[in-house]
Amino acid sequence: MNTSSAPQMIEYANKSLDYTPHDTRWLPGTAKLAVTGVSPSGKGVLSIHELVRDGTKDLFHDLSFRSSGIKCASFGASRLGDGHLAMGCFDGSLSICDVNVATSDANKSDLFGVKAHEGIINALDGVGGTTCSYGAPELVTGGKDGCVKVWDQRATKPVVTLKPDESSSARDCWTVAFGDSYNNEERSILAGFDNGDVKLFDLRTSKIVWETNVENGVTSVQFDRQDIQKNKVVVTTLESQFKCFDMQVQHPTDGFAFTSERAHRSTVWLSKFLPQNRDIFLTGGGNGGLNIYKYHYPQTRVGKHVQDGAAIGIAGSVELLNSRVISTQPVTSFDWSPDRQGLCCLSSMDQTFRIFVVTKLEKH
Repeated sequence: MNTSSAPQMIEYANKSLDYTPHDTRWLPGTAKLAVTGVSPSGKGVLSIHELVRDGTKDLFHDLSFRSSGIKCASFGASRLGDGHLAMGCFDGSLSICDVNVATSDANKSDLFGVKAHEGIINALDGVGGTTCSYGAPELVTGGKDGCVKVWDQRATKPVVTLKPDESSSARDCWTVAFGDSYNNEERSILAGFDNGDVKLFDLRTSKIVWETNVENGVTSVQFDRQDIQKNKVVVTTLESQFKCFDMQVQHPTDGFAFTSERAHRSTVWLSKFLPQNRDIFLTGGGNGGLNIYKYHYPQTRVGKHVQDGAAIGIAGSVELLNSRVISTQPVTSFDWSPDRQGLCCLSSMDQTFRIFVVTKLEKH
């Protein structure tokens, strides 16, 4: 790791909270961010903050915005300027609110609400908004009931439901992500489960096109871009490990090539690709640390299988650019600003949210 040119993680602001934060999201096109979580009384909390010269300014704070704690949130299906925040709650409810309206009248901000899962909604992702303009705006949720569901806010029933096999006990779905949405027809979902299963579902063909097991519970999955053909995916797990899969070539039996790395000496809770450079990503760990990596492609990404001669992918390598421990407690959420390279927000279990600026990213 070359520290002279390494990206530097500089804390710009931090704020102690009177609740436990579970997710932080930038509102695209603005200097505002939403923080969601659960209050001491078990209610769902929503706070809106704005970045100002000397730190942050509170725009909205409601300790009982929802009757149940809010576990996950996303602006992914919101068009630029709309401010439609989708939220998944501990009681299995999925809702969408207009944060622009909430700051003036919270009672009139609700746009959509449905009972989505039996039990907690562990993960939520959106597509069709500002970061990916192809196709209709949709949401995907993963729950404790083992189901993965795709939602269109114009309907109260899921568009697609992936249910666990009735003959086996349902495994918790811990994480979901949209990707492969490079035109108005194509779109895929990646889901990770507590037993280490990772499944790729093609929404156009309605088929599971790939599945594997990474041996430990999957804490997060993410495509490097939503709006291109599937290129690479990072899968983070328990037991201090993450895997980066090259998704260009799928072998009939061996699947996708991957490289595996150990990090944080604790659970790797999340990974986030930099929106302005898909080869740089960050991981957050149970040790309260942040690691920044760069993915290096091999000279050739396609080879021949030694046994059957079929095309097989060749994985690249990852380089640790820098690392920093920023808290004594696990990092629970992280979001890059889609508008300003290096600007990011995060929350941790010490009931604090922080805003960081990561410099020198343009050198990599």
